[in-house]
Amino acid sequence: MKSQFPFAIINVFSNSRINALGNPSAVILLDEKLPDEKLQSIATALHQPATTFLWKTDKENEFLIRWFAPDEEIGLCGHGAMAASAFLSDEFPENSKNGFKLIKDKTIIEAGVDSENAHFIILDNIKRSTIQNPPKGLEKALGQKIVEYYPTENKHIVLLENEESLAAMKPDFEALRKIDVFGYSVTAASSHHDDFVCRTLVPHVQQLEDHATGSTQAVLVDFWAKKLGKSELESRQLSPRGGYFNAIHHHDDFKLIAHSYYTIKGTFYLN
Repeated sequence: MKSQFPFAIINVFSNSRINALGNPSAVILLDEKLPDEKLQSIATALHQPATTFLWKTDKENEFLIRWFAPDEEIGLCGHGAMAASAFLSDEFPENSKNGFKLIKDKTIIEAGVDSENAHFIILDNIKRSTIQNPPKGLEKALGQKIVEYYPTENKHIVLLENEESLAAMKPDFEALRKIDVFGYSVTAASSHHDDFVCRTLVPHVQQLEDHATGSTQAVLVDFWAKKLGKSELESRQLSPRGGYFNAIHHHDDFKLIAHSYYTIKGTFYLN
């Protein structure tokens, strides 16, 4: 196996107009799969919100993909997938218009560059259950009134009264850790020209609150598309770095469109 690999740190879901810096992901293009322990140790050393590992299959434009946070593997990482889309489009520009397939287990993510030269990924909508009462202690831990609550297969949806409530929310992460729910996509209707705003809380891992989250969009795009009766949506993530998203909703999946920028590009040396 080689010891040198193409490498970058890419910030995705950014928008300079609203000072949204987006979410960084390291991306490393391997020539074959490494042991999980090695992948985790690299991600821990790089200490990015996500490190995305790619290696090619024997099919054209098809890559296997894994994501690791500094402390554990990530099941679905939308911003890591978007970083992979940007990275592969730059590494293989002749193939970017045809697109790439990113494969993790049984999940296939389409990626590439659209007609306006923005990067995109296509993700399945994450299904939600019917409305339920929130877990005991959640409203107090968030410090805001919960209007609606929906468990999902990923991060549970928590609807607040308005954008101002979401922006003012100061989560008690110690209290949230006492509730047996991995994470929350906390959201409200936008008070501005876009459609909705969100924050992503993951109290049981090191990150606590994510910067700009593709898996939250996988939960919320379907939710807001049906609530607002729209198929094209814009949204913001109200994290300290800020995130900005454009999405086109379909029945079973959605296309997530983003702009990105590099902070590092070069070679990763594997010891």
